[in-house]
Amino acid sequence: MIRILANDGIAANGKQLLQDAGFEVVTDKIAQDDLMTELNNFDAIIVRSATKVRKELIDASPNLKAILRGGVGIDNIDHEYAASKGIPTYNTPAASSDAVAELVFGHFFALSRFLHRSNRELTAADGDFNKLKKAYAKGRQLRGRTLAVIGFGRIGMAAARIGLGLGMKVVAVDPYKEEDTVKLEFADGQTLDFRIKTISLEEAIKQADYITIHVPGGNLINTDEIASMKDGVIIANTSRGGVINEDALLEGLNSGKIAGVALDVFVGEPQPRRDLLEHPRASVSPHIGAATNEAQDNIGVELFEKIRDHFAEK
Repeated sequence: MIRILANDGIAANGKQLLQDAGFEVVTDKIAQDDLMTELNNFDAIIVRSATKVRKELIDASPNLKAILRGGVGIDNIDHEYAASKGIPTYNTPAASSDAVAELVFGHFFALSRFLHRSNRELTAADGDFNKLKKAYAKGRQLRGRTLAVIGFGRIGMAAARIGLGLGMKVVAVDPYKEEDTVKLEFADGQTLDFRIKTISLEEAIKQADYITIHVPGGNLINTDEIASMKDGVIIANTSRGGVINEDALLEGLNSGKIAGVALDVFVGEPQPRRDLLEHPRASVSPHIGAATNEAQDNIGVELFEKIRDHFAEK
């Protein structure tokens, strides 16, 4: 029997699908250090963000036949080295796009109407209703604003759909495509197609009132990029910590150049720097972009399909 280790967990539907197909699925967490001796007892491993599958672990596990990531990014896996050893890496890029995009706009709404602060301050023991009503009376609406989507893959396009549905102007940045079609689908079955051509990063950030970043990694936004943005811009990063230089970001927040930032990812996870977490212009969440029931169910199905297809070819 083919044994699968879901070391960071798997949704119940995915586990059941795998078991019904004849796979043995182990969901008991094995500590990172113990994997060096334990992983060789399995044919495949499923991870999320916590477990790292590095060269040393791959070398210690000659029985390993596949590595799977329940999510989009695979930076916690030495996937190129694994491929050189004949071990493919699979991820689930389609499963959580809507969940991440909705989180972005949850933060955008919170920052635009000061919900991230007023909710805490009004419910505090010394919350002054009238004072807070005056302090947070200058919110902004998203309709008519320009949204820059940096990284126009599945998640970026999902964010664009929401922006278009809200009446925003959407510009997109992606070095791998010149244009793409965003399809809006409505509950009554009607659809609308929007053809969006990509532009340069420099052009996009100069135009944008809101910026959302969906790239696999790298250092993209630094002091110079922030300086070229509109005064009062609001930025969201739900991709990878470090895509925005955190020192430059803090300077922008303190000066007011950046009116608000939404952060779901950080350089120092799981202990992000306190000056960002506690900044009054920051709306933060603990890396929960894909953490909806619907997204996890979708991930479970996609993991099952990739494992089934992989071992069917053997």
